[in-house]
Amino acid sequence: MSPPIRITLSDDHPIVLAGLRNLLTAEHDMLLVGEAQDGVAALKLIRNEKPDIAILDISMPAINGLGVVRKLSGELPGVRWLLLTVHEDRAYLNQALAAGVRGYLLKRSAAENLIPAIRAVFVGGLYVDPAIAGQVAESNSVRRGGPRTKSNANELTERETEVLRFTALGFTNKETAGRLDVGVKSVETYKARGFEKLGLKTRAQLVRFASVQGWLDDR
Repeated sequence: MSPPIRITLSDDHPIVLAGLRNLLTAEHDMLLVGEAQDGVAALKLIRNEKPDIAILDISMPAINGLGVVRKLSGELPGVRWLLLTVHEDRAYLNQALAAGVRGYLLKRSAAENLIPAIRAVFVGGLYVDPAIAGQVAESNSVRRGGPRTKSNANELTERETEVLRFTALGFTNKETAGRLDVGVKSVETYKARGFEKLGLKTRAQLVRFASVQGWLDDR
């Protein structure tokens, strides 16, 4: 049996903390190793515990969640960061991703999306709240003149879908090839075909599309 996913939780609202704690403790493979209610306490907690995943509210006293990530991401490369926020502005998302955040989750959807987000981030992927991902995907689609709908996904072959999903979760071409028992060149071909069918140019766009499709929610 694999060891549990070690998690720290930082939020300055006791009611929010309690709700998130209940979600985490209900999962048999997750272990909450500490809580903090401000940025300074979060810094100390994360340094001491070195969790697999640090969940942080963006808006906290003393140092905000993004500030904590910026201070510790270089020092603790093994920690994966998941931010909770009420901000749906893409500017916040862009800042978070630039800082090295692996998960960006709206508080209003935490009850249903926190656990899938943790699982996606833990295996090396990115998780963007579906509400935000949808807005970003639509915006990208308008700029390129192509649709960003479920019908695009239906145009993919099963193997193209598998390759793109593993790519969105953060797996390399070699890792994907090993999991699917195909050659690396084949993975590159499937990926290229998938990107072309979906009208995608970057991995960030793929992650957003994958979030909308629910590919990152599978356990």
